[in-house]
Amino acid sequence: MTVTATSSVRTSQAEESLRAVLRRLAPVVVAFSGGADSALLAWMANGELGRSRALCATAVSPSLAPEEEADCRSIAAEWGLRWTAVETDEMGSDAYRANGPDRCYHCKDALMDALVPLARRESATVVLGVNVDDLSDYRPGQRAARERGASFPFVEAGMTKDDVRALSRAHGLRTAAKPAAPCLASRLPYGTPVTVGVLSSVARAESALRALGFAGLRVRHYGNVARIELPEDRLAEAVALRSEIIAGVRGAGYRYVTLDLEGMRSGNLNREAGL
Repeated sequence: MTVTATSSVRTSQAEESLRAVLRRLAPVVVAFSGGADSALLAWMANGELGRSRALCATAVSPSLAPEEEADCRSIAAEWGLRWTAVETDEMGSDAYRANGPDRCYHCKDALMDALVPLARRESATVVLGVNVDDLSDYRPGQRAARERGASFPFVEAGMTKDDVRALSRAHGLRTAAKPAAPCLASRLPYGTPVTVGVLSSVARAESALRALGFAGLRVRHYGNVARIELPEDRLAEAVALRSEIIAGVRGAGYRYVTLDLEGMRSGNLNREAGL
């Protein structure tokens, strides 16, 4: 059997397993952030269970980039999802604002505060787009979600990130290759207090870079210093556009603008903290 045929069989088996998991958990409330994982979960739940048994909810707060909220609305309209936005209040938590290594726990706890009432109203299970690969990373938010009764259908179906992208491609979803876009608070080193002002600066700086054509990026916040991470194959282009980048990032409130020559590394602040 060729590699392509083997991959196709695995994708078909993953889809069959996922559909079975969703039927068992139905009805569901999907935590829909618009990324590749949650988008596939929302699309599959909507298709397998129908709109009446699949509600997709996007958490809106200062930690969500404006472009991501807009994309969630757009995807929901394109795919005919039953969708709602819910406001979350993680900023009301002292522990979240303190930005310790357990920040994500308090963020997911606030998310569940918003989703659990929806699930009760729907007599539904809250489901998150956590895949098998995510289990090996330091993500305390997963524990918070589990403690509040959420389920992870991809994990139950044995699906990795590659499986998620392959199944998304098989169904022609435009989110198949979408870069990961974790919350804006992830741009702050642990111990740096999370404030609305800081999150706004990060959001505006990243928006300025996207307007220049960059994607899959991070602006790491170090006080008045912005450390920009871009895909390695875009570093030379960034140097060529240095004046535009400096103007855009300074316009977001930073005094110093730096380019990380190691390129974009998802989760590197966890590694810096030894997590």
